[in-house]
Amino acid sequence: MTVWDDLVGQDRVREQLETAARDADALVTAEAAGTPPPEASKMTHAWLFTGPPGSGLATAARAFAAALHCVSPDRALGGIPGCGFCDGCHTALVGTHADVEVVRTDVLSIGVKDTRELVRRAQLSPAGGRWQVIVLEDADRLTEGACNVLLKAVEEPAPRTVWLLCAPSQEDVLPTMRSRCRHLTLRTPPVDAVADLLVRRDGIEPETAAAAARATQGHIARARRLATDDGARARRATVLKLPLRVGDVGSALKAAQELIDAAAEDAKQVADEVEAKETEELKTALGAAQGGRMPRGTASAMKELEERQKKRRTRTQRDSLDLALGDLTGFYRDVLALQLGTRIALAHTDVQDAVDRVARESTPEGTLRRMEAVLECREALSANVAPLLAVEAMTMALRAG
Repeated sequence: MTVWDDLVGQDRVREQLETAARDADALVTAEAAGTPPPEASKMTHAWLFTGPPGSGLATAARAFAAALHCVSPDRALGGIPGCGFCDGCHTALVGTHADVEVVRTDVLSIGVKDTRELVRRAQLSPAGGRWQVIVLEDADRLTEGACNVLLKAVEEPAPRTVWLLCAPSQEDVLPTMRSRCRHLTLRTPPVDAVADLLVRRDGIEPETAAAAARATQGHIARARRLATDDGARARRATVLKLPLRVGDVGSALKAAQELIDAAAEDAKQVADEVEAKETEELKTALGAAQGGRMPRGTASAMKELEERQKKRRTRTQRDSLDLALGDLTGFYRDVLALQLGTRIALAHTDVQDAVDRVARESTPEGTLRRMEAVLECREALSANVAPLLAVEAMTMALRAG
């Protein structure tokens, strides 16, 4: 099993990364031997991975990071770096490699303070003598100030530092930043390929894997969650009932409130799982006695943790809402496919009766208006409109469409 095996449906991107990893290995080998480096190299110091959610941006970046640290003897025989078994590959993939920093955020944005720490890390020489790799999974969440801090490091990189940035699209990254990166575009993986991955990697039953992959239209992470989490399946079923429950104003407003409540419950569930542990660990680190008062001078640290936890709850609620809106978009896509008589495979066959009913009782124009209402709701949430107001506007539009 190689580091590339989980990169599903991205043959062109995989080929480019394999070539770059091979050239990167040649650069390291030449420098160690004191010989001139290869003249034509596909390796560069900054990469930008873009693609739709669920396409495997972080997977591609992590696989490349592991391949850059591959020390398999097969490389000398013409093999492609990224064996998946050597110490370099294994530690990079599990997150314990000293020269691979994977950055993701569980809040709404990445600020200047955190970015400066990354830039400081990037200036260090790699401990293992190969590459210092920084994987920024949420580059689209950099604030403008943070992006400007990062820009300087990308413009004038340390000799063995590699930046791997992930974002949904090029437009989510400042033009000055993306112009300094090599751009790779991932596509939505085929449904069959995602189902095969769930069976092969996660041991999920083929029928369940196929249904989850079809329902999420190739979104790898969501397909896995849908196939393994009863709660996720229940929440999806509730969301897909919404198009039949917005017949009047009262019903539309009630449906909006229920959607918000479900997202808040998701956020609370995540918070319950991690916040108590985080708080206790910080208290212990600050020297608090069991059940006793906090030492003096520690109030600011506790307040900072509480603020970070609050921001994480906000993002979790937004992410949960976004998943629900994605399911609604897929529902209306199926409705439109039936209305137009297309031959594309339907994603929501488990609610076929509801899809058929909405298709019969509305027109293609009305369906398009409803899809636009869902899109406008997502854009409003991205612009920090109050979630309840944004969702109420959407459900009212679904009723009127």
